Amino acid sequence: MRPSYVLGGRAMQIIREEGQLGDYLLGTLPELVPADVKARYPNDKTGQINTVLGKNPLLFDRYLSDAIEVDVDCLADGKTSYVAGIMEHIEEAGIHSGDSACSLPPYSLPGQMLAELERQTKALAIALDVGGLMNVQYAIKDGDIYVLEVNPRASRTVPFVAKVVGEPIAKIASRIMAGETLESFGLKPKVLDHVGVKEAVFPFARFPGVDVLLGPEMRSTGEVMGLDRTFATAFAKSQLGAGTIVPVSGTVFVSVRDDDKPRILDAIRMLHGLGFRIIATSGNQRYLVEQGIPCGKINKVLEGRPHIVDALKNGEVQLVFNTTEGAQALSDSRSLRRAALLQKVPYYTTLAGAVAAAQGIKAYLEGDLEVRALQSYFGKA
Repeated sequence: MRPSYVLGGRAMQIIREEGQLGDYLLGTLPELVPADVKARYPNDKTGQINTVLGKNPLLFDRYLSDAIEVDVDCLADGKTSYVAGIMEHIEEAGIHSGDSACSLPPYSLPGQMLAELERQTKALAIALDVGGLMNVQYAIKDGDIYVLEVNPRASRTVPFVAKVVGEPIAKIASRIMAGETLESFGLKPKVLDHVGVKEAVFPFARFPGVDVLLGPEMRSTGEVMGLDRTFATAFAKSQLGAGTIVPVSGTVFVSVRDDDKPRILDAIRMLHGLGFRIIATSGNQRYLVEQGIPCGKINKVLEGRPHIVDALKNGEVQLVFNTTEGAQALSDSRSLRRAALLQKVPYYTTLAGAVAAAQGIKAYLEGDLEVRALQSYFGKA
């Protein structure tokens, strides 16, 4: 659900049950009521909300669970178009694009899918008669492509794309808007032998009591990028750039929802092979042991002490993988996420983020991180 007149995913929420709908209408929406409406209905929340919704309806979208989100930036002049970059989000669809890490070029999508995304983007640019930049956000689920939104303007991804592909796309777009043709710039499809990873930077540590869980409302206040020859190394650089202390040894805590257990196995097995100790809550611990991964058991907060928050405060945990689903589970794990934040322990609340983190740690331990000038990736002096 979302209001129809906000940006940045403001007041947008994923509603999973009827009780959450009431909380949204009476708890979240009143924050958006203008002062003049509040003055007209000083003690009547229902009147305030109905007045706002009378002119600004709520939008309802069906949520795509476990879909891959993709950002595409495109240049067009009304006659021809050029796809500057296709970025695959590391976090799944449902996390605001401004809060998601992303990879350029995509790290898991097949060539056939990339070609179809490019075809659709170019068709949209011509049909909408775009002059300058256009950004399209897609979701991919079970091989089907869904268009989330089309923005006939520059996106926040433009500086990142320009640095990764080595083209001044904002400058080119400005000149197209001033009357020059896209063809005159001689842009050709890029085949990159390097990978750029954009990571969001969050202000959570500055606001006591704020939950670090990501969702459809944008919460980041900046971003950094990592650039290298492989996705894993570029991701590790992006984490270092965002201020994350990438662990090279210690203990990994695992508490993931049932659907994520089979899909996180390879990452946990990799970290165990690198010498990390694994601990988990009862259900996860039992599953990992059954799969042949040595794993210690630790209590949830509600199960009594010593529990995972105690372990975090005592410096006994160096990495947290925690994915949750449902209002009760989200509430129960809030203290865990907050403790990880305060102790500066890296935490990943999405499956894709956890898997990428494991790959990045492996690359970091193997000493693959090199410092290079940006120009060296494009063969320029």
